Amino acid sequence: MLFLTAPVLDIFRLDLSLGNFIIFGQQWTLGLQEVQSGQGEVIDGAIQVFFHVFLPVLSFIGISGFLIWKYGRIYCGWLCPHFSVVEMINQTMLKHLHRVTLWEKASKKAQGLISWMVVLAASISMAFVWAVTLLQYLLPPTEVFAGLVNFDLSWKPALFIFVSASIFTIDFMLFRHLFCKYGCALGVFQSLIWMANPKAMVVKFDKTRAESCRGCNNQCDQACPMRLPVRSIKRAKFTCTQCAQCLSACDRVQKDNTRGSLLIWVSGTEAKEVDRSAPVLWDRKP
Repeated sequence: MLFLTAPVLDIFRLDLSLGNFIIFGQQWTLGLQEVQSGQGEVIDGAIQVFFHVFLPVLSFIGISGFLIWKYGRIYCGWLCPHFSVVEMINQTMLKHLHRVTLWEKASKKAQGLISWMVVLAASISMAFVWAVTLLQYLLPPTEVFAGLVNFDLSWKPALFIFVSASIFTIDFMLFRHLFCKYGCALGVFQSLIWMANPKAMVVKFDKTRAESCRGCNNQCDQACPMRLPVRSIKRAKFTCTQCAQCLSACDRVQKDNTRGSLLIWVSGTEAKEVDRSAPVLWDRKP
């Protein structure tokens, strides 16, 4: 919702018509107007660039890097707008096509063309909303909305929406989690930082209680939007987004178990044990 409303509420956007960013309703510039007009000193311009660009960027990188080092890809699992669409389309596809991706075998046959149309409609709708939203990050939202309502958008914004919506439709329908795994540079960057810290927060499987997995039919693995082997070692979960879907699935399966879930968050010394040896998994059949 923040991604969709940020440009409309002037929380954050790059206004190409003004040539600068808008942050919380205020124009954010480098403050070099006097230097550019020849009325200011160069040293003053350098100071402005340091405080308006380098200091905020370095602070953001430092704080984000520390959080990723300690907790993993929490941005992907909890803040990324793309991943929220991944989860939404996953649920829609599971409900109507009985599988999370088109690359997996369905648990049962889908109920005709209507089921496929529902999934396709959801993907196209979200793709169009995303395309319009991205355009609002570059052009004034009032101008975009007026052009859409009156059907008089100029050819460049219209082409932007058409191309963006087409790409997003293909992504949402076919390659959602594959993009998160292999195509998102920000996601891979977070994974590399997380993997470099053996004590970072990670999901641990209680191997001593592996027998309780009998008859579960791998609900934790099926719940993972990234299609990862949840109960395996950390290296096998390189692209884990810390979304906790697997933990929720295990909680539901083990709701009548007095000892609780077999999957838990761990960090520190206990997290190092997750990557020492592969877990012993029971066959899914009781």
